[in-house]
Amino acid sequence: MILHACTLCDYAYDASAGDPTQDIPAGTSFEDLPDDWTCPKCGASKAQFYEEEQ
Repeated sequence: MILHACTLCDYAYDASAGDPTQDIPAGTSFEDLPDDWTCPKCGASKAQFYEEEQ
């Protein structure tokens, strides 16, 4: 499983959970997140995330 982790905080986006804080449904891949999506924990942009294999 690949997660996308924020470089600024310890948040990791998990597609199987989505992001309920921004109405992103479970099953939404990181690539399909809106361009203006930000980290729900610190506000970092998508560009500030990296792939992390779990």
